[in-house]
Amino acid sequence: MLTRSRSLIVAAWTTLVSQIVIVGTGGAVRLTGSGLGCTQWPNCTPESFVPVPEQGIHGIIEFANRVMGGIVVLVAIVMLVLAIRQHAGRVAVTLASLILGLTVAQALIGAVVVWMSLRPDTVGVHFFLSVILVAIAAVLAWRIVVGPAGARTAPRWQSVLVLAMTAALAVVIVVGVLTTGSGPHAGDGGAARNGLDPAVMQHVHAWPGYLLLALVLATVIAAAMHGPRRHLRWTLVLLGLILLQILVGVIQSNTGLPVLLVGVHMVISVVSTAVGVAAVLSLWHVPADKAVERSRADSVDAVAGAETATRV
Repeated sequence: MLTRSRSLIVAAWTTLVSQIVIVGTGGAVRLTGSGLGCTQWPNCTPESFVPVPEQGIHGIIEFANRVMGGIVVLVAIVMLVLAIRQHAGRVAVTLASLILGLTVAQALIGAVVVWMSLRPDTVGVHFFLSVILVAIAAVLAWRIVVGPAGARTAPRWQSVLVLAMTAALAVVIVVGVLTTGSGPHAGDGGAARNGLDPAVMQHVHAWPGYLLLALVLATVIAAAMHGPRRHLRWTLVLLGLILLQILVGVIQSNTGLPVLLVGVHMVISVVSTAVGVAAVLSLWHVPADKAVERSRADSVDAVAGAETATRV
């Protein structure tokens, strides 16, 4: 039976939030040109673990992101320990273990990014792994806070629609990484770009974005027709995020890619990932409490039936 104590729920939420926050701090490093603010790893300089005055604000920003990375690892450790000690279930323990392992791997990839002077392919892998971590953390939070998945509660065509929407979201993020790798925000003035035309890539990025919008709209309409109310609520939240993301994208492309809007665009992408996970899981999920109630109701019916048969 799944254990859902207050501490476990707090840990699950903290795990998800920390994985989102570090995307924001990592974005700040890149957008302020602080990617090489610390020239070494794990030391900030060959002689010092922490920034030295000569590195200025860039060293402080990069080191602050590294500190946040350490906090994220610590949160992942606490999550795994609580999941094991409180018997959260094999799936929850597996997810928590995966988050810890990938978070450590993410730190090592961050080292590679610095050693390779912010090559756009390494930076792209670094970001995309963050997206994967947010998705896994969202699954873990759902399982801990809401409960384990049950039988599908919607027609097969609706399930296919939701999966198509998820695939479109993944494509949008991948193309967005390529688009960012072609743009001006390299993380450092001397960092290389991927060689793609940023003007063309903005259009290429928009095409799957509009397809995603159409699929999310279709998902909302389908959710209003079939499935639990929770699924409709999550798809509506996702629709709002996608519309906001499109608005931010259009404004930033027409205003010279200001750093604040680019950072907001990055954070919305991972928040959309987490909400997309919730939209998918809400389609298949049967709340544990209701499952228990059904089990109790079935037991009562069985007992009543047995008593009736005995009387007859």
